[in-house]
Amino acid sequence: MNHPQEVLLAEPRGFCAGVDRAIEIVERALAKFGAPIYVRHEIVHNTYVVNDLKAKGAIFIEELSDVPPGATLIFSAHGVSKAVQEEARARGFHIFDATCPLVTKVHVEVAKLAQEGYEFIMIGHKGHPEVEGTLGQLDGGIHLVEDVADVARVQPAQTEKLAVVTQTTLSVDDAAEITAAVRARFPKVREPKQQDICYATQNRQDAVKLLSPQVDLVIVVGSPTSSNSNRLRELAQRMGTTSYMVDSADELRAEWFSGIARVGLTAGASAPEVLVQQVIERIKALGAVSVRKLSGIEETLKFPLPKGLKLDDTGPAADGGE
Repeated sequence: MNHPQEVLLAEPRGFCAGVDRAIEIVERALAKFGAPIYVRHEIVHNTYVVNDLKAKGAIFIEELSDVPPGATLIFSAHGVSKAVQEEARARGFHIFDATCPLVTKVHVEVAKLAQEGYEFIMIGHKGHPEVEGTLGQLDGGIHLVEDVADVARVQPAQTEKLAVVTQTTLSVDDAAEITAAVRARFPKVREPKQQDICYATQNRQDAVKLLSPQVDLVIVVGSPTSSNSNRLRELAQRMGTTSYMVDSADELRAEWFSGIARVGLTAGASAPEVLVQQVIERIKALGAVSVRKLSGIEETLKFPLPKGLKLDDTGPAADGGE
């Protein structure tokens, strides 16, 4: 048997509430204020989404100096540092903050505990915009660790008041292992009441754990810059199932499916369902005859939009403050 017979779909997969909200903020700003709307950093880490919004009139920038005075500016779902917020306000932009509320929750916790004299150990990936945004909530006193080895090297100024926070899109298992190492070295460390890793990251990883043992190959739809998508591919691989991540159906290779009976399919939290459907069509063209959804958690969470974006709103826009 040389071609796939069946596609198993992970549930849940694809867009989370924070991504839905961020994209809607850009689309509403375009509808209400007209193009161009400036967005600092990719609104979410997905090539298709970014190109779609570019076509509608969004301009993606990294430096605020590239935004003309008086323009409408949106902060991406990953969040920004205090310095970026202050510079944007000083430049007089019309600001909407599309930071995911679950990232903002981490920022608020950091600010609150810092006032109580805490230092922080942050578990995350160096250079990821969410990590830069969280580190940038304070002028210092946050120490980034990427793995267990980093925990042994970290040197906080004091250990009486130490708290741990994490990036929201990490591998749940890796984060637990690194947190355990932090706890072993700093037994008094304060941990968040509810883990910082978000519900969507957790649910998608749980779904891959259920999916992987039932299939011969796992395909993850997601862009290379997407942290949570990369973690899904790694997780399937770690569970012993060959796994590839693709940005679109064009990246699928026929040879991957040689001798494969069942293909598992999932998508990162920033990958739209239209891409999943295109991947299914391509796998069907290679011979798959059936598509079956696995049962999983149904996500119903929705986040409210910032003030000033309802299309009938005439009130002043939110300035992106907490």
